Amino acid sequence: MLQEKYAPHEIESKWQKYWEDNKTFKVEMDKSKPKSYVLEMFPYPSGNLHMGHVRNYSIGDVVARFRTMKGFNVLHPMGWDSFGMPAENAAIKHGIPPKKWTLDNIANMTRQQKALGLSYDWDREVTTCKEDYYKWTQWFFELFYKRGLAVKKESAVNWCDTCNTVLANEQVIDGKCWRCDHEVVKKDLSQWFFKITDYADELLKDLDLLTGWPERVKTMQRNWIGRSEGLEFEFEIPALHDKVAVYTTRPDTSYGVTFMALAAEHPLIHKICENNPKAEEIKAFCERVRNQSEIERTSSESEKEGIFTGVYCINPFTGRKVEIWVTNYVLYDYGTGAVMGVPTGDQRDWMFADKYGIEKIVTLCPVGKELKLEEMTHAYEEKEGMLVNSGEFTGMEMHKAMAAIMDKAEAEGFGKRRVNYRLRDWLISRQRYWGAPIPIIYCPHCGEVLVPEEELPVRLPEDVSFTAGAKSPLATSESFVHCKCPKCGADATRETDTMDTFLCSSWYYLRYTDPKNTELPFAKDVNMYWGPVDQYIGGIEHAILHLLYSRFFLKVLRDAGLVDYDEPFSNLLTQGMVIKDGAKMSKSLGNVVSPEEILEKYGADTARLFILFAAPPERELEWSDQGVEGSFRFLNRIWRIVLNYMPQMEQKLTGYDAAALTEADKELRRVLHSSIKKVTSDIETRFNFNTAISTLMELVNALYAYKDAKQEPNAGLVYESITDLIKMLSPFVPHITEELWRGAVNENTSVHDQSWPEYSEDALKVDNVEIVLQVNGKVRGRLTVPAAATKEELEQIALADANVQAHIGGATVRKVICVPGRLVNIVAK
Repeated sequence: MLQEKYAPHEIESKWQKYWEDNKTFKVEMDKSKPKSYVLEMFPYPSGNLHMGHVRNYSIGDVVARFRTMKGFNVLHPMGWDSFGMPAENAAIKHGIPPKKWTLDNIANMTRQQKALGLSYDWDREVTTCKEDYYKWTQWFFELFYKRGLAVKKESAVNWCDTCNTVLANEQVIDGKCWRCDHEVVKKDLSQWFFKITDYADELLKDLDLLTGWPERVKTMQRNWIGRSEGLEFEFEIPALHDKVAVYTTRPDTSYGVTFMALAAEHPLIHKICENNPKAEEIKAFCERVRNQSEIERTSSESEKEGIFTGVYCINPFTGRKVEIWVTNYVLYDYGTGAVMGVPTGDQRDWMFADKYGIEKIVTLCPVGKELKLEEMTHAYEEKEGMLVNSGEFTGMEMHKAMAAIMDKAEAEGFGKRRVNYRLRDWLISRQRYWGAPIPIIYCPHCGEVLVPEEELPVRLPEDVSFTAGAKSPLATSESFVHCKCPKCGADATRETDTMDTFLCSSWYYLRYTDPKNTELPFAKDVNMYWGPVDQYIGGIEHAILHLLYSRFFLKVLRDAGLVDYDEPFSNLLTQGMVIKDGAKMSKSLGNVVSPEEILEKYGADTARLFILFAAPPERELEWSDQGVEGSFRFLNRIWRIVLNYMPQMEQKLTGYDAAALTEADKELRRVLHSSIKKVTSDIETRFNFNTAISTLMELVNALYAYKDAKQEPNAGLVYESITDLIKMLSPFVPHITEELWRGAVNENTSVHDQSWPEYSEDALKVDNVEIVLQVNGKVRGRLTVPAAATKEELEQIALADANVQAHIGGATVRKVICVPGRLVNIVAK
């Protein structure tokens, strides 16, 4: 029996305990059912859930519960992306071991998640900082290494001399170290990379396969990969007996080159400085530029600076001498690290040439208009026009000229067509402790040696120093660093870098399919049953790095024969942020609402209902205390209407004679079945949870209207309406619906084990409809007419209406517009 008042805390704790004790959401392979893998991005265990988490998990829970009721075998797991800097910061600031800090936070956040009533299979929980997980992260590193995809090479990094460590970009604040406030410099270090660029073309091409991804996310990935087609060609440097290569997507501007711009890191600078009277000046400039951030160097707002080296190169198209400059706006790791300067075709080059008095040559004009240098105030950057001052190509349309100029470069042997990418290889080295150790041993005789698979995992030591100013923590552990070479047995040392945490999150969705496997990261047959993820849900901020790395990772595993599909996530939903007072929730703004406050006051079902009702999932959600209160009132309204109909529910009449229904009966039945149709569509095809909930509110209103209209309700119709209402509400508010189901429908079964209701087309049909009557577009009345009335019948009915006749008066009816089921408009003049 149901108690008289809705008591959310009592109900929620009761059913959460029941679900946990009975492992209600545990799932196994079942090939008799279609599978559905629903996954929200796993969180970093920072200590407490915020409203963004609640929104993310509530969305996923609705999808998982709905698909379960639709007959799918649903995998819906949860875990923890638990390596990372905050735990190490806690160790430095408070002396708390990273492992303890992390596991304590996980315990608290697990408690918070369970309080939301989420339908996770907790037996599949993964924690990336535990040895049973990072053993396989190391195993994957070795797989990539064996396939030639993990390589060590020089890379410029942020370096703090005081702390003797590399800093991530986010650890550099105003050019200084976040720990000691000492000046940060750039330093070349040997770092580990994954060769994601080997898969650049496929990563780009396969975006077209992802029809279930938002176009915005795919565009962001396309731009990040940054494929371009152009010409790479060489300029001779007679004084150095050398050459410098450039890459351009605009070969049509080649005849307008008046200077060569080198990146401050370009290796040619060492040669330029030999016996050069400006050597010290050039080196000082390069050192200053190297310590600028990439954003500073490439921003359109930043001042363009350079230094002329005193050396010239020769434009192979014109034979003209061209000045070689070192500049602050060219980056070495894009293209060739050298850019041909064309002031009249590029605004950045125009500004640079203006500043340093460098020559400008017009090579492209709009069709039918001549550009005169003395009249120009900026570069002509349009991608259309005719070539001028371009030798044999003068007078050609620019696109035709581009092809012809590339043909010339290839024919004469000084250039070739080339595809270039903005994408760079993935730097995975981190000079931090709290990450998966890289399983490499350095032997003075054998060089780089992989740790044998049977010795994995390489465990994180605990005898490390986190003292600020110390070297990398792993390097402080003598027991960790010193080891024997697995090949020759000689004394050797371990790699003291750890892996980027993005590596851990690039394969976690695979481990969920087989989380207890001790022999492999996952069994192929098990993964092939569950994979790929059918619905992935997370924030737009992960649109590039996490999603791109995961796609790359899976393609490597496919090529290694571990999986047989091409993409990890078939469908992607990126939810919007939760904001308050027009701004993102932030402690500094004082506008944070804690999930625990809402749960304590109203319960989890109210929190879930509000956050799903307040906005479509892909849009920002404006927090509203009034909205939360309204959601709580709605749940109370549901409780009261079910309680009201308990006498009919107790009769357990599961059928009724549709032909014998009264008008009030038919209207309730119509609202019920139209609600089933719309709610099903809103969840299944559009994720419009807000409109689904709105439809359910209308159904509750209809049940109240039916109560007022019928003193003796049809018990069979009431039973159908209440049971289907509870079923449709259950993915959104699982606790109250479990209680209502057990108390009003069947105490021995769970609502979450029921099938989703089906609608009847017959129930949607109506005998009569209300139509609007208009005269010259103005509403002049309403009439109830037979739903099957034809246009001719509607016209006759409308013209016979006394009110319509009064408004027509003596005018002549010129036209009658009939829209069956909606309106009749009479045009009279």
